[in-house]
Order: sequence, then structure tokens, then C-alpha cells
Amino acid sequence: MASSIKDDEMYERLREEGNSKEKSARIANAAAAEGRDTVGKRGGEHGDYENQTKDELYAQAQKVGIEGRSDMTKDELIEALRKH
Repeated sequence: MASSIKDDEMYERLREEGNSKEKSARIANAAAAEGRDTVGKRGGEHGDYENQTKDELYAQAQKVGIEGRSDMTKDELIEALRKH
């Protein structure tokens, strides 16, 4: 079965940094399609999670489809978003 990862090197580096398989694949494939510089410039637009309210974090978790978010504390939402 062929790999669906388009940039294996970037995928492996992202996994080593502790990112989830889904997030690593999404970033690696976007980098392969659009170029690493383009994807890199786009990253980090959400700002520091600690400076956001719980409601803002919840909305972001909802947007990316994190399950169990309604029962999470602010710290748990931050951790879930970082791992996603």
C-alpha cells in the first residue's frame, strides 16, 4: 500500500517533535503541495493558547473536531489543541 504522506522527511521530524500522526501528515502534505516556505509563513497564527479564554479554546477545539471538549478544563483544551 502506498503511503499517503507526500513529504516523509517533514512528517518524521514533526512526529519526533511530538505532533500527532494526523497533524504531522496534514502539515507534511501541505508543505509538499504548496512549498515549505508557504506553509511555514502560515503557521502559528492562533497566538499563545494561554492568552486565550476557555471559550476561545473551546471554539478552536470544535473547529478542528476534538472529541470530549465540553468536559475539558482550559489546560486540557490547550493540551488537546497542541497534540492535534
